[in-house]
Amino acid sequence: MLTGKQRSFLKKLAHRLEPTVFLGKGGLTENIKKELVTGFESRELVKVKLQEGCELSPKETANQLAEELNAEFVQAIGHKFVLYRASEEQKKKGKQIVLPKA
Repeated sequence: MLTGKQRSFLKKLAHRLEPTVFLGKGGLTENIKKELVTGFESRELVKVKLQEGCELSPKETANQLAEELNAEFVQAIGHKFVLYRASEEQKKKGKQIVLPKA
């Protein structure tokens, strides 16, 4: 569970990120979930955009994905949301996002 300070830190990092995963008419598919897992392993912080044809709610979708993929919900703004999950791969490379202490 992220603290308010950690969430604020991640929001600041996410501000400059472009979305890397796009949800369309097909909604949540296994391929989308696999893409998110890949994103968590390579970047830890993933921004998702719901495109025009998608009828899902950003916040509900983000919370559902966070629960299913063992990630943390960071924020939802408009048709975009951000999720975070620490990566062992990035930790080994020394590129892990270091969260502020509680």
